[in-house]
Amino acid sequence: MAKLIRAFTNLAGELTDAGYSEQQANQIRIDVEFYTKVRDEIKIASGDFVDMKQFEPGMRQMLDLWVDADPSETLMDFEELGLLELIIERGEKALDGLPADMRGNQEAMAEAIENNVRRTIVDENPVNPKYYEKMSVLLDELIALRRQQAISYQEYLEQVRELAKQVKHPQSGSKNSYPVSIDTLAKKALYDNLGQDEVLVIKIDTAVRHTKKADWYGDRFKEREISFAIAEEIEGYSVTVADVMALVKAQKEYR
Repeated sequence: MAKLIRAFTNLAGELTDAGYSEQQANQIRIDVEFYTKVRDEIKIASGDFVDMKQFEPGMRQMLDLWVDADPSETLMDFEELGLLELIIERGEKALDGLPADMRGNQEAMAEAIENNVRRTIVDENPVNPKYYEKMSVLLDELIALRRQQAISYQEYLEQVRELAKQVKHPQSGSKNSYPVSIDTLAKKALYDNLGQDEVLVIKIDTAVRHTKKADWYGDRFKEREISFAIAEEIEGYSVTVADVMALVKAQKEYR
């Protein structure tokens, strides 16, 4: 599809000079617009929206000019925020920027949102498996309510927006569910997945922060130093160095 768009934008204003009749040139524009919109709908629904930054600025302007010329059909700036962030920020208004075919089909819109939530849960699961397992259950329950028509579509949108917020921004959840000392996302991930042992979490967190060196992630020797430090702290606990290291390596704040 990218090759088609590049070829079209290179010739869009010169199709007749290239030997195409006016009728053929017009049909090519219609076909490119159709397939571009189909591609965008698929990518939005799957949570894999095309990053338009891959195209040079001039080509992006050409694509907007020739393919998405109708302002009412212009998609939102998904490459900057993504569907879930837009829903979190704007609520139901975010859906106004979806392709017309999706806007007119509540089932399609709901499935697009759910696919995006599901993909984020899968992508973020290594960071905090227990937390995202809970998010997955909540998503399944919400999908079931929607399909059973147990809640109105408006209620569904409000609940899925709140769920998206919890999935994309775990720190937005209730702080009361954690001890005062469990005050970072890394500590919360350790706490959730290591038996909710506050003392153990503090010991591991301190060991990691005091041992890790610059650019340790991916460095076998530096990672081994952290593993040794963790091994000392978890002695006597029913956890393994491998499990703890998997969690530690998934935490961005430790890198």
